[in-house]
Amino acid sequence: MSIPAGSLECLAAVASADLAANDWLAQCQSGIEATHPAVNAYTLQTSARAQREAEAIDAMRRAGRALPPLAGLPYAVKNLFDIEGEVTLAGSKIRRHAAAARSDAVLVERLRSAGAVLTGALNMDEFAYGFTTENSHYGPTRNPHDLTRIAGGSSGGSGAAVAAGLVPVALGSDTNGSIRVPASLCGVWGLKPTFGRLSRRGAYPFVHNLDHVGPLADSAQLLALVYDALQGPDPQDPACLATTVQPVGAALGQGLDGLRVGVLGGYFEDNAYDSARQAVAMVAERLGALPGRVQWPEAERARAAAFIVTASEGGSLHLAELRTRAADFEPVSVDRFIAGALQPAHWYARAQRFRRAYRDAVNQLFRHWDVLLAPATPCEATPIGQPWLKLNGVPQPTRASMGMLAQPISFAGCPVVVAPTWPDAAGGLPVGVQLIAAPWREGLALRAAHWLDRLDDDGIGVRPAALAAVHGA
Repeated sequence: MSIPAGSLECLAAVASADLAANDWLAQCQSGIEATHPAVNAYTLQTSARAQREAEAIDAMRRAGRALPPLAGLPYAVKNLFDIEGEVTLAGSKIRRHAAAARSDAVLVERLRSAGAVLTGALNMDEFAYGFTTENSHYGPTRNPHDLTRIAGGSSGGSGAAVAAGLVPVALGSDTNGSIRVPASLCGVWGLKPTFGRLSRRGAYPFVHNLDHVGPLADSAQLLALVYDALQGPDPQDPACLATTVQPVGAALGQGLDGLRVGVLGGYFEDNAYDSARQAVAMVAERLGALPGRVQWPEAERARAAAFIVTASEGGSLHLAELRTRAADFEPVSVDRFIAGALQPAHWYARAQRFRRAYRDAVNQLFRHWDVLLAPATPCEATPIGQPWLKLNGVPQPTRASMGMLAQPISFAGCPVVVAPTWPDAAGGLPVGVQLIAAPWREGLALRAAHWLDRLDDDGIGVRPAALAAVHGA
């Protein structure tokens, strides 16, 4: 049976009975077998489960039953999402002998109900504390565009799996930028929704007050379709208790009419390489952004406060293991967890007080703007093992600094779509742009993303030839 080239075309072909879900899965698994050893995106392949789920879709079709909206769609999840019957590693050595999950995470269950087919779990930074996925327990995930470079993190396996064409969609988590950084460095679309929009139940926690979950995908339209399938309140996740479902798929085709687009300056330009500034300029031109620069309030202070909250909650979460099994943590994270656990309580209280006033100031911006643009990362992917970035002439640690342009946004809880671009200054590597909207207005950011994705321009959309490093060309 002929397999269409694109994931959206494959979805349509399954829906019209022109493609069997089993055939789509077989193609996907063949690609994983050929490509995964070079990229190191997976920590677990759920082949038997995937086969059962694909066969169930084909059985529904043979029985004449209506198929769910994502019927046959192969996907994978960051290995902090519970998969029934499997151990949730969260990128760690410590959890290797933990009890297997009794049920799927809420978002995994929602994708299964929508007809998607789970192919496995993906590599990440240990306990989601990092931006590079140079995991010392399971090996580094490599960027499909250049195997000598990082994929970003902490959802690096998710970004790399989509970029390498192993799956059209992957789930990730984002506390301070962990969806947006790999989306930027791997050249895929990523969505960090509003804080509390999607249920986190069944996803191993990092920072309760900052954790978000969301999808990465090979197109903006597929990103929106998957996001719609993931929506819904969850009485057992207090942050997601009162959220309402707001489908965005129908509004994607509205274009840019009436959309007020601005470009962030100051902190977001000062801490960016020429490649990242060029990426924003490319997107700004195509979205018709208004001239001038918009000043995001207190960005640097927000990043500092986010660090305090992250370190404090992360250190507290792992305090028992830090006392008894510190040697089993990654060397690059154990000291940060210990330092966080030892922070004075009044630092945390002051950071949270600041956060309340900060969110109010950010929300005022969106009285005048619908979508604001900023680089998703300071630069393109760096070589694996490179410890420092130079920003404003000052060396900064790579593992902590790749998310510095994402942290102020998540601290305000705003939804963000990352759009991939290939600026000339990046030397053939992608750099993403954040499309930022007001809380609960994911539809505006996705509408702008869909407009970009429809443009026939290799400088914005994903280049099919960009995976030559993986395929040996």
